[in-house]
Amino acid sequence: MAALRAAGRTSLVDSAVEQLRAQLAGGEWSVGDRIPTEHELAEQLGVGRNTVREAIRVLVHAGLLESRQGNGTFVRSTADPAAVLHGVRHAGARDVLELRTALEAEAARLAAERRDTHDLLRLRAALTTLREEGDRDADADLAFHLAVVGATHNAAFIEVYRFFSTQVHEVLVEALGDRAMPPVDIDAHEALVAAVEAGEADAAERQARELLRIPAETVAALLDPGSGAAGADGGARS
Repeated sequence: MAALRAAGRTSLVDSAVEQLRAQLAGGEWSVGDRIPTEHELAEQLGVGRNTVREAIRVLVHAGLLESRQGNGTFVRSTADPAAVLHGVRHAGARDVLELRTALEAEAARLAAERRDTHDLLRLRAALTTLREEGDRDADADLAFHLAVVGATHNAAFIEVYRFFSTQVHEVLVEALGDRAMPPVDIDAHEALVAAVEAGEADAAERQARELLRIPAETVAALLDPGSGAAGADGGARS
C-alpha cells in the first residue's frame, strides 16, 4: 500500500507541475510576476498544499520559478527548457541534422572571423586526436566540433551547441539502431580547420556545410533505402 500511495503522490505532483508549466507557457503570468500563494494554487489545482510545494520546488530547480524568502515565488522564465529537450528528442534524424548543419555553418563563419592563437592550437590538437582515434572514439569528433564552436567566443552559442550535440547523438542512436554511420572524413575536417586558420569566413561556412552534407545523405539512405541518396558505404560521418 505504501508503494501505491507513493505512486499516487508522484502522479499528483507531476500533474501539478504540468498544469503550472502550461500556465507559464500560456502567459498566465509574466516574467517577474509573483504567482499565487500555495493555498490559492492548491484550491485552483484541486490538490493539497504539500503537492503544490513539491511542484513549485521542481519548477524552481528547472529555472522557471524563483522563491524569495518572505516575499513569495516569482516567475523567472516562461521558456521551458524541458519542453525544448522533449521536442528535440522527438524530432526526426533528418530534422536534427539540418539544424546541426545550420548551427555549425554559422559557428564556422564566426570562428574564422574571431579565432585567436589559443583557438587555433585547440583546433589543431583536436584534429590530431581525431586522426589518431578516428571511429574508435566518438568523443574525439565531438571535441573537434566543440573546438570550432568555442572559437566563436559566443557564450550563448557554446552552451546551446553543447546541449544540442548530446541530443543529436541520442536521436541518431535511436533512429539508426545498429546501422553504423561510415568513417570520419578527416580531410573534410582538415579543410575546415584550414579555412578557419586563414580567416576565410565564406570558405569556413562552405566547408562546414560540405562536411555535414554526406552524413545527412547517409542518414537519409539508411532511413529510406529507396530514396536514392548516398548509401552507407558512400559517405562519411562528421
